[in-house]
Amino acid sequence: MGQGVAQKAQPLDEAVAALSPAAFGFLERLVAEPSVLGREAGAQELVALELERLGFRVERIPVPEEIGGRPGAGRPLVPYGGRDVVAGRRGGAAGPTLLINGHVDVVPAGEEALWSTPAFEPVRRDGWLVGRGAGDMKSGFAMALLALEAALETDPAVREAPLAFVSVIEEECTGNGTLAAAHAGFAADEVVIPECTGLELLLDGIGILWAEIEVPGRAAHAHLPGAGVNAVEAALPVLAALKELEDELNDGSSARCATTVGTFHAGDWRSSIPALARVGVRVGFPLGMTPGEAEERVVAAIDRAARRDPWLSEAPPRVTFEGFRAEPYTLARDHELVTALSSAHADVFGSSPRIWAGTATTDARVYLNQFGVPALCYGPRARDIHGVDEAVELQSVVDGARVLARFLCARAERSR
Repeated sequence: MGQGVAQKAQPLDEAVAALSPAAFGFLERLVAEPSVLGREAGAQELVALELERLGFRVERIPVPEEIGGRPGAGRPLVPYGGRDVVAGRRGGAAGPTLLINGHVDVVPAGEEALWSTPAFEPVRRDGWLVGRGAGDMKSGFAMALLALEAALETDPAVREAPLAFVSVIEEECTGNGTLAAAHAGFAADEVVIPECTGLELLLDGIGILWAEIEVPGRAAHAHLPGAGVNAVEAALPVLAALKELEDELNDGSSARCATTVGTFHAGDWRSSIPALARVGVRVGFPLGMTPGEAEERVVAAIDRAARRDPWLSEAPPRVTFEGFRAEPYTLARDHELVTALSSAHADVFGSSPRIWAGTATTDARVYLNQFGVPALCYGPRARDIHGVDEAVELQSVVDGARVLARFLCARAERSR
């Protein structure tokens, strides 16, 4: 850290501490917005108001309906009308631009009866905030905006530095929100994404592919099982083939590539043999493989299973691909963005941050793969993301803000 930033460390920390109650309140309001796929507008409005309060010039960027045909895009799941990206700029035009990217979309709450409290009614408990999206990744908004406000109050150089912020949709299923914003001009020289990484650095990710597999059966009354073919039972060889594929894709991969059956739907009556099973799958694939090659591997694995099965060889499953077609990505460990954020972390904690294993994907891949812009993730400590009683540790929001505020000041000092 530079001498000027070192002198600002105590004022920065004091500002973060003073502003943190308001940041927690903002986080609670954001978590209370059930911003699942297609319902992101309420959360986006909250973010827009907060950015305007901090002096950003805010605009809304539509996502083109045809975006699925662009390189790096996922296959859209729902229409984009009325589902804009919120973006803002502030500061001067001189010097390299830093962009902070966050996503407001969250996964569904699932079986809410399993939650200790309603999923979209945030509750503070033992230093943690519980609620869907509290960790992934609305806490990142609170951390980043807290750091920004503290740095803006403390350091005139930060007020002059060019900054951009984008709040996107569909990080959880396509990445098309970030892709649309970047094509609209909201790219940058460096990107920080405050995903919940446990105050560790996340520099890479595996490829992710989504598929839906329709497995046919033959409907019949339950009292005549020999007259029908149960689609649930017919799907079992397909599930076994997906497990075999997972093992194949992990052979020689440095990062774990999980293949997960996320949804399974079949039947509409308990006394009827179901005629169709729909299996929704997330396939992870390693660095060096393209989404197209991964699709070919999925189709080949299911075809092999069908040929070995008496029923499926006559009535083969149908595979369609939607949502994620995410390419693997990586940022070099010695990149100057990594060094700068590591230095800020070490100033707070006394040692450099650990590197988190990249076994999923983030929108950092869009910047790195499609635009050649360095991007990394660094954010608060969360538990049970995508699960029951998802939560974020509030102290980690504060600690992460202290790090990011130092990073912002050091960057502004270097750019003057």
